[in-house]
Amino acid sequence: MVFFVVFVLFSILILRLGELQIVFGDDFKREIEQKEIVPINSSVPRGKIYDTNGKLVVGNKPLKAITYTRSSTVTTSEMLNIAKRLAALISKDTEEDFKSITKRDRQDFWIMKHPKLANAKVTDEDKARLQKKELDKKEYDKEIYDLTRERITEEELNSFSNQELEVLAIFREMSSGTALSPHIIKNKDVTDEEYAIVSENLDSLPGVDTTTDWDRDFLYKTEDGNGPLSSILGKVTSAKEGLPKDSLDSLLARGYSRNDRVGKSYLEQQYEDVLQGQKESVKNITDKSGNVLESQVYKEGKSGKDLLLSVDIDLQEKVDEIIQDKLGQARAGQPYMDRAMVTVMNPKTGEILAMSGKQYAIDSETKKTEVRDFALGNMTTSYSMGSVVKGATVLTGYQTGAISPGDSLNDRPLKFKGTQVKKSWNTVGFGQINDLYALMRSSNVYMFLTAMKVGGQQTYVPNGPLTINKVSAINTFRNNFAQFGLGVRTGIDLPGEQTGYGAGQIPPDAGKVLDFAIGQYDTYTTLQLVQYISTIANGGLRIQPHLVKEIREPNSNSDELGPIIQEIRPTVLNKVDMKESWINHVKDGLRLVVNDPQGTGYGSIKNKQYKIAGKTGTAQALYDGPLGGHPMLWNVTFAGYAPYDNPEIAISVVVPWSTTDQTHVNLSIADEVFKAYFDLKASRDANNTNTTQNSQQPEQ
Repeated sequence: MVFFVVFVLFSILILRLGELQIVFGDDFKREIEQKEIVPINSSVPRGKIYDTNGKLVVGNKPLKAITYTRSSTVTTSEMLNIAKRLAALISKDTEEDFKSITKRDRQDFWIMKHPKLANAKVTDEDKARLQKKELDKKEYDKEIYDLTRERITEEELNSFSNQELEVLAIFREMSSGTALSPHIIKNKDVTDEEYAIVSENLDSLPGVDTTTDWDRDFLYKTEDGNGPLSSILGKVTSAKEGLPKDSLDSLLARGYSRNDRVGKSYLEQQYEDVLQGQKESVKNITDKSGNVLESQVYKEGKSGKDLLLSVDIDLQEKVDEIIQDKLGQARAGQPYMDRAMVTVMNPKTGEILAMSGKQYAIDSETKKTEVRDFALGNMTTSYSMGSVVKGATVLTGYQTGAISPGDSLNDRPLKFKGTQVKKSWNTVGFGQINDLYALMRSSNVYMFLTAMKVGGQQTYVPNGPLTINKVSAINTFRNNFAQFGLGVRTGIDLPGEQTGYGAGQIPPDAGKVLDFAIGQYDTYTTLQLVQYISTIANGGLRIQPHLVKEIREPNSNSDELGPIIQEIRPTVLNKVDMKESWINHVKDGLRLVVNDPQGTGYGSIKNKQYKIAGKTGTAQALYDGPLGGHPMLWNVTFAGYAPYDNPEIAISVVVPWSTTDQTHVNLSIADEVFKAYFDLKASRDANNTNTTQNSQQPEQ
């Protein structure tokens, strides 16, 4: 019986083995030989950024790099051994390298190096207590590990030598990479010797490779980290930083990898989709154990597209120099005057020709005063602009029927019941004046009386009440000012634009409406100011300002520009709801400001040959800067354009927080900026003429 049972069992086993071999044999063989295709994307250099004349502003600097590609089967101990061997060949011991090592990294590394001491950190009582929780194995092991980490002392964490920390710095980079995706171990200051010796030892360093990487290269960057447009151009994350946390999910959904470098601010961020380029896609073919058998490129990488800016980098540098020079002189005895901003724009196209700002600031470490780029201040900080907005006030008067072109009003001190006297800057008033004289001489009272009429009060009664409808009046003014770009976003192609203070705020008393009419209630940005004056200069079209002029295909053969993909054409945001004759009448007043001997800009703006028109401004405002306190100071401003008979350049100048209203630094800056623009233009025209003449001369 026993023999028979054994015979039957062996027969069943033989039949089963036969079935597996004959029926399912090919299936099992295919499964054993099966390969997995794992797609990997590799980053490519970003697109370059050029100025309007084709000068390279931001490029890519090639870097020697050492990378590590982690296989899906490599163990922690194997990676650590590779890190030790690599640490003997390269240096990774800078302050930045060691600073990037976290406390958790040190704890994990200590446990790996001292397994017996680590096990002793958890007692039998601890284990018994955890077992009572009825945890599964994974949860139990995690609790044990966390308990071990918590009991590692600071002395133990600080016991590593520099050599051990160097190994840890390499190991943490290796372990943080995605499986089968190359991760940069070192790409800064890789010496020729390091690159060569690692290349020679790749066979003993599984997963390590030597390659070429890139870094953003700002060609006009100065030693102090500033330079033309440095704050406007923005920054790119490093491979170590990877994707910003606030946009991680959206970028991952668009095919980015966690350690990809992306634009994280301003122009680099705004045009990320254009500059990023097309990644090289590689298929890693692996066996079932995760070992890479071969790699195939199935989509070639392509550098990002290039940007051609509207900014003239030569003009930008000139404007930077002018601001720093004039502001530096004006600051003597001016403790609060720490900044100045200038925006230069083509009033017909919206192209930003220069956007400059300088700020004197105290370095937190050295306690020394340094000059920083503050170009961003043109769109991120706002101020009371003063009389520079009176052109919009007069046009609002026309549009509402409060006044008509040529109307005369009596400029004398105004005293309303329960208020202080409101008057023009010359104290006694200008007497009976028309609108052009009011603009030329910057009459406050003319604007006060216009605002009263806009608010429904037609006559002024000495010591009588101010009875205007403050809500209706302020809304009317704001709606009309918004047509010129004041108090609303200009639409510039940069993130983070501010609109200033005021929109939606109801003034506490009717007198604030009168203050609004002379630019001393709501606040505006320097960028809004240039859009406002451009709208007047071009006859009533509010043009959207933009920094990018063209998007071009990359040219891999040289620094020359590739073919145009997209040209950014002028965008009209709105046409002001005002007659062209009204705008032309106000333009006559702005011309008088600079060119009539009685004009407020006549004495300080010297270069009359450029046919400059504009409006000066001085506003009393509470200080809210970095020194603290809130003294009453003066903001000095200017907005203008040239030539006044065919405008091709508009500028705005803002210098806040002067201790006196007698400074003319705003006008001297404006004067020099106009000169710089027309000097550059004349110089280039002369060069072009000479080039043309030389090319037309017959050969001897």
